[in-house]
Amino acid sequence: MFAIFVTGGKQYKVAEGDVIFVEKLGVEEGETVTFDTVLAVCDETLTVGAPYVDGAKVVANVVKNGKSKKIDVIKYKSKKNEKKKIGHRQWYTKISIEKIEA
Repeated sequence: MFAIFVTGGKQYKVAEGDVIFVEKLGVEEGETVTFDTVLAVCDETLTVGAPYVDGAKVVANVVKNGKSKKIDVIKYKSKKNEKKKIGHRQWYTKISIEKIEA
């Protein structure tokens, strides 16, 4: 059984027991999060919502909040003696999928 749900403007395909990284949620570690914007659920048959599946939920447990690795963004303009280096670390929430209700 798997489900496709939306959080942080992105879509995730998950099954029970999966551990994924999503955009930062305002939830503390150890708490439970419920996602009810489920686009599709597949147990033995595929159920696709229009746009969401009625009554479907994905229940997850927050494992950790943190920052990902640093990426370097370099802007350069040739022949202008112009260079700029910027670093960025994106916040994330690591969640563990507990169950999928359809």
